[in-house]
Amino acid sequence: MPQSIADLLSNRHLLTAVTAMALAQILKVLFDRWRTKSWTTALFFSTGGMPSSHSALALALVVSVGLHEGFETTIFAACAVLALVVMHDAAGIRRAAGKQAEAINFLFSKLEDQGIRLDTKLKELLGHRPIEVFAGAVLGFFVAVGIHLLFPVS
Repeated sequence: MPQSIADLLSNRHLLTAVTAMALAQILKVLFDRWRTKSWTTALFFSTGGMPSSHSALALALVVSVGLHEGFETTIFAACAVLALVVMHDAAGIRRAAGKQAEAINFLFSKLEDQGIRLDTKLKELLGHRPIEVFAGAVLGFFVAVGIHLLFPVS
């Protein structure tokens, strides 16, 4: 395996963040199963929903970097700012885009009632409610702390 790929696969911060994201996506499917009593495995690859995988990924990266590199470092500050942007975007801009898609789809349904055929329905589940962002952040925090405690750097 080329050294750069091996380095990438051994990057503890990246692996921690991706683990938190994957766990959030799995939980999203499980929460939906609990709520609807049916399996929607496509949710594993979707945006939106509970918990926010974007928030889990971003906060896991921040905490992992902070625990290993130091909370006073420039790289921690850069990761923290990036995480705030990601979480704000998830709960703000992407959520607003999802609400606009809902409104447009409603208008399209009224046009279809009039006999006007439209090809595309817009994706509505784009962003997150604040509680979903918070839950993703909490998940990311605990994944990063858990990995730090289970696999200490020697």
